[in-house]
Amino acid sequence: MQSDVNSGIGDRIARLRRRRDLTQERLAEQSGLSVDTVRKLEQGQRQTARLATLNALARALDVEPSVLVGQPTTFEARQDGNAPSVLALRQAVSPVSDLLGEEPDPEMPPDIGALRASLRSTEKIRRAGHMGEIGVLLPHLIRDARDAVHTSQGAERAAASSVLAEAYQVAATTLAALGQEDAAFTALERALHAARQSDDPHLETMGISTLSWVLTKQGRLADAERVALTRAERIEPSFRSHPTDLALWGILLLRAATAAVRQEKEAAVEDLLSLAGAAATRMGRDRLVYATPFGPTNVGVAKINFLVEMERSNEALRTARSVPDVNSLPATWNARYQVDLALAHADLKDDRAAVQALLRAEKAAPEWMRYHATARRVATELRDRERRRSSPINALADRLHIDS
Repeated sequence: MQSDVNSGIGDRIARLRRRRDLTQERLAEQSGLSVDTVRKLEQGQRQTARLATLNALARALDVEPSVLVGQPTTFEARQDGNAPSVLALRQAVSPVSDLLGEEPDPEMPPDIGALRASLRSTEKIRRAGHMGEIGVLLPHLIRDARDAVHTSQGAERAAASSVLAEAYQVAATTLAALGQEDAAFTALERALHAARQSDDPHLETMGISTLSWVLTKQGRLADAERVALTRAERIEPSFRSHPTDLALWGILLLRAATAAVRQEKEAAVEDLLSLAGAAATRMGRDRLVYATPFGPTNVGVAKINFLVEMERSNEALRTARSVPDVNSLPATWNARYQVDLALAHADLKDDRAAVQALLRAEKAAPEWMRYHATARRVATELRDRERRRSSPINALADRLHIDS
């Protein structure tokens, strides 16, 4: 991980502001924020901030939001001899052979059944939040799927293209989680190209959904909202449609709402959440659709996230009591939900409850926690407010490798 991950968000804002030759007052004006907000962040009085605030500051400072939040940008070291590598993942997504016009010539073309099994295994690992394992396995899967596409014809080539499209999508989400938004965007372009050559008409929709998320990570919020809504309008189902069609539509609506909430478009968020909720109710239960859950539970979790982002912390905690069957969600979704509860409790100065929520998140997805910028920020703020030297939050900060 980069050393800058452990510097404070205020330090990063101040450094970039001075580099841009801006006063605090001028930065506040250009970002549409109060001078008090800028000052408190720079002085370390606040470690957490609404993502809408961070996006506004990132636009004014002409950087991607991940630069401000101190997101880890490399894989952690491993002790098993299999070192995950961002460079290897970048090379798999953008091989030089493409530029040189070289065609792969594998001695033994990969078997489609084996490729599909590898993809399912990789997706399971991703849902569990095992970032290092993804970093080891994914470059090999992408290269094997590319070889299969180049060496096969007809139905087999279409099937190989389906695996390749999904592998590129996993690469995009992994790279974006590491603050490598440019490489993530390239992976998404390749995912969409492969999806259009595949035998699965739903893969392009899932690619657009992931593209919306990557654009959100880049701070391109209007673009993120637009691509999700454009695709949602194109595939809008009836409420007699198959659950997969309802889920794909609902996932797109939640992606659009994520971008809208960071633009502080609360009315749009409420409308999108209502439509997604109707689709989820029609489905009756949560389903995994291309490794992404959608249904009543995931819509409930998304609502908590939006309420926390809108600083409606009391309402978020009240609403959380009625979210059904949270433990049925994949580990990383469950952990993200617990981080949102921690943010709400921390906002209300209930530090004990906030720490307990972070510990539940760590229990659900311990490795994911070490990479998740929001979890690290709230842990930092809670640790800085803790007066005891020996406490659960200090121990957690140590496990997350957060320096003093």
